[in-house]
Amino acid sequence: MLRRALTRAAGSLRQRHPWRTCAARQSSSSSPSAASATVNKVILRSLKDHYLEVSKMTPPPKISPPSPFTVVKGALDSGGPVLTRTHGNEEISVRVMRLANIIPGGDEGNDDDGDDGINQLFVHVDISKPGQKESLHFFCGLYPDALGIHSVTLRAKEDIGFLEASNKYGGPTFQDLDEGTRDALHAYIEERGISESLFPFLQAWLYVKDHRNLMRWFKTIGTFVDEGKTASSVTA
Repeated sequence: MLRRALTRAAGSLRQRHPWRTCAARQSSSSSPSAASATVNKVILRSLKDHYLEVSKMTPPPKISPPSPFTVVKGALDSGGPVLTRTHGNEEISVRVMRLANIIPGGDEGNDDDGDDGINQLFVHVDISKPGQKESLHFFCGLYPDALGIHSVTLRAKEDIGFLEASNKYGGPTFQDLDEGTRDALHAYIEERGISESLFPFLQAWLYVKDHRNLMRWFKTIGTFVDEGKTASSVTA
């Protein structure tokens, strides 16, 4: 829903405000400062229109994460873990993203999914133990009714939160493991609460995060175009 609104907004901007044409016409008949002021006015007007449109979107009902997971403070404004919990002496953290965050445009054409492909989530699960320098990392696909493991690796604790590829051997492809090992690894993370039960909360959480980021984008771009004076040109 939110991504569709942003795409629609971008399309209407192109249709209603041909930037290059506007700038070219002004430059031939006005001073550079007058042309710039005209273009800025058009941009600010459009940013304000779409800011107001997005601000009126109805958020999903508030959902709490399954117990005993708790939401990491400040997660909405960072790229770090969203959920955390303990399991015995283990510390478990969960990060979430959508296909579009990994492959830009990767969920285009999937409107049948319900919310522009948001029914296909990816989670990074890190399991740490005290006294050990490495954590066990699971990269999984999460759906409303299922969770599938894509890979299982060991990595240094200080690398938690970084998605860049490592030169260290990451183990065999998960599907190349024998069925018994795959089933045991699924049981291992399910025992720690990593299952499709996380989907409703993470789906709603991503919607709120995307909405907040989009609102912030309109506001900060407007502030910059308006020479950093105030954000009132967009939000007023």
